Amino acid sequence: MNKLFTKNDSGFTCVNCGKEVLPLGYTSRNHCPFCLHSLHLDVNPGDRASDCGGVLEPIFAEIDAKKGYVIVSRCKKCGAERRNKAAHEAKVQPDDMNLIIKLSVRKF
Repeated sequence: MNKLFTKNDSGFTCVNCGKEVLPLGYTSRNHCPFCLHSLHLDVNPGDRASDCGGVLEPIFAEIDAKKGYVIVSRCKKCGAERRNKAAHEAKVQPDDMNLIIKLSVRKF
């Protein structure tokens, strides 16, 4: 791990859909696997240093040659965009692959 990543793998209740999200067990869980929404809590992954706290809405997904699927979200409060690696292959609550596929068909 580099110094820009802080492991913070705690469960949470999704503010968008209300479902209980369990920890991944091997890295930081940063979005809901059911609706792919998250909160704007981090400056760098896992640090919980952002003062914003707005809802990050998934706007599209793309494929990265090294990371696999990456979900791009935009904060509804401040407009910041964040990229998060999808956890669609996780053993515990994998990301909804159907939603990821829908997000990967970008409308221009």
